[in-house]
Amino acid sequence: MYSEKELVKECLCNNAKAHEEFYGRYASKMYGVCLRFAKNQMEADDILQEGFIKAFTNLKSFRNEGSLEGWVRRTIVNTAINHVKKFAKYKKDLDIDTAEPVLKMSSSATDTISVNELLSLIKDLPVGYKMVFNLNVMEGYTHREIATLLDISENTSKSQLSRARNTLQRKINELYNYDRQ
Repeated sequence: MYSEKELVKECLCNNAKAHEEFYGRYASKMYGVCLRFAKNQMEADDILQEGFIKAFTNLKSFRNEGSLEGWVRRTIVNTAINHVKKFAKYKKDLDIDTAEPVLKMSSSATDTISVNELLSLIKDLPVGYKMVFNLNVMEGYTHREIATLLDISENTSKSQLSRARNTLQRKINELYNYDRQ
């Protein structure tokens, strides 16, 4: 097993075992990221494959500043964003002032839902909502960063996040037959 620094060096020397270890070390974590952005598993597989090709191709730009996993994650997220941009129209000018109010969710609903059920609900969100929700809530990007990445306004990012949360809360309440409070 290589250290991060050795792994990068060996991959850059086209060491097949290092490539295999690199993929094995990060693929399962990155697949989870891909699934959150993709419509289905086949699309997630495509994003993962394309993302790792980009990671291997651009590995020479990794400067050993920060973690290799973080660098791979950014590469995968950017690949997912580009994939969605290429295959879906998500640009819809929405204003935060027109966003739907967020519904309150029963605390028993949040106690009941499983991670897999929540991920499934996220996967079913409209593309724009899913992109912004994943980037903000799951990946920690700010609305300013999201606006730049997706070429939308910050208000559109905020609005789509608000609508994504509202949609998720409504679906969770429907799933468990909880009344809106």
